Amino acid sequence: MSGFERYLTVWVGLAMAAGVILGLIAPGLIAAIAAAEVARVNLIVAALIWAMVYPMMIGVDPSSLGQVARQPKGLAITLVVNWLIKPFSMAALAVLFFEGVFADLIAPADAQQYIAGLILLGAAPCTAMVFVWSQLTKGDESYTLLQVSVNDVVMVFAFAPLVAFLLGVTDIVVPWETLVLSVLLFVALPLVAGLLTRRRLGSEVRIAAFQARVKPWSILGLIATVMILFGLQGRVIVERPMVIGLIAVPIILQSYGIFALAYAAAWLLKVPHRIAAPCALIGTSNFFELAVAVAISLFGLNSGAALATVVGVLVEVPVMLSLVALANKTRARFA
Repeated sequence: MSGFERYLTVWVGLAMAAGVILGLIAPGLIAAIAAAEVARVNLIVAALIWAMVYPMMIGVDPSSLGQVARQPKGLAITLVVNWLIKPFSMAALAVLFFEGVFADLIAPADAQQYIAGLILLGAAPCTAMVFVWSQLTKGDESYTLLQVSVNDVVMVFAFAPLVAFLLGVTDIVVPWETLVLSVLLFVALPLVAGLLTRRRLGSEVRIAAFQARVKPWSILGLIATVMILFGLQGRVIVERPMVIGLIAVPIILQSYGIFALAYAAAWLLKVPHRIAAPCALIGTSNFFELAVAVAISLFGLNSGAALATVVGVLVEVPVMLSLVALANKTRARFA
């Protein structure tokens, strides 16, 4: 790793602080960035995420996709954790903390809103950022693409009924435009661009050299994304730090718990590390665009549910970076 990549956590920490400061001293600029969205997907953030995903997509070898079926264990772990464990464990933690541990600190009506937001986060596995985490752990590009693609297909059918069941409501309106646009921007278009680039470059040597040249732009995209996300919520972070902290507690516990479960299962089943690491990280990360959009449509822009989903965005990057570091340090323990 280069010196720049080795201190990625430092740069992300500085980007978080810079984002909060920018949100306070330049609210007009932040408002302009926030207004650049379509179907609840911020186009500026989308462009940066696209820049992060594209270098990994160059490594997707179409000829290797057919061999992915020979390693079904990683995909099975991802599906079980994402759809049979994660939504229910998130709901259980939300109820435990906001109806129990934090009951004296939060008004009951607000507590129910935060629980709803956490449920929406737990039911929406990651689509875009997982490609970045996979790249940072030297994950198998083709297998990661398969895992994300299958998750997206399941999400189309399972997200609405699962959320309806956990929230105890029946009128869940899934913002299909958000779901479709996100998959298009974060998966389909970068994949097409990566395959075209790969075809144009030709040899594996030229492909590897090109990936090495564009990889720093992926890291810069991550840092810029973090700064914008924290800038968009800078005033909320300063004005309501206690609430932010309380909401973050179950999200952090859920993240580390889900990662430990999936990672341990992959180790016990002797899944190779290049598959095991992305497998565990997919379940840990969240599709925050979808969660935020549904929270706003169901409960309103200024609701506690919407705030809870936004806290999920703020917590995700530092937590995921710590898990990436853990995955890299334990690589040798896998076959």
